[in-house]
Amino acid sequence: MPDHSNIYLEKAQQYELLISKQPGLAHVIGEIKKFDGLDVVDLGAGTGRLAATLAPRAKSIVALDASRAMLDIAARKLAQTGLTSWRTEAADHRKLPLERHSADLVVSGWSLCYLTNTNVPEWERNLNEIIGEIKRVLRPGGTVVILETLGTGTDAPDAPDFLRGYYSALTNVYGFSHKWIRTDYEFEHIGQAVELAEFFFGAELAERVKANHWVRLPECAGIWWLHL
Repeated sequence: MPDHSNIYLEKAQQYELLISKQPGLAHVIGEIKKFDGLDVVDLGAGTGRLAATLAPRAKSIVALDASRAMLDIAARKLAQTGLTSWRTEAADHRKLPLERHSADLVVSGWSLCYLTNTNVPEWERNLNEIIGEIKRVLRPGGTVVILETLGTGTDAPDAPDFLRGYYSALTNVYGFSHKWIRTDYEFEHIGQAVELAEFFFGAELAERVKANHWVRLPECAGIWWLHL
């Protein structure tokens, strides 16, 4: 499996190309929480997959991520919207640089898992600290929406073993609601599909992409949300 930490620090542009092949998610967020005119925080914003699509309808956007390289791309995308009510900042999910009760909506896509999977020592403590920080910055009536993987190269949800404890805790300990959607990648041609699959997911999945001629690579994502 490729080193995602290295990818986020040194190969942000190639990562941006990969996720550009997935569908937009503003409508998915909007079905859970109408975000027009709200102050929104994006945790693990990366290259702005969520932040850039929510910004035109939100009152403000704060995009936070551990990788400055990723945030540089997010900032360029946000600047291209012509809006000014946004900022980016490098941050740890467990200590957010935000005031208490400063946001109406917190979103996080494919990010919290790096601190909360069972391969990480004290993952349960990390999750508790993250949820505590989210609740601290949300206003009464605010909402948090978390998106995470339920498997790439599969037509139905198949959560990786090391993430199942985290997912179970979200629903059984913290009271989140849950559903799943498809987030398939639509590549331009099979060569691009193989190259980008290997770049982020590794050689094994790339071989499956090649064998199945998957120009459309199936993927499932879970969505967890909690209204305060």
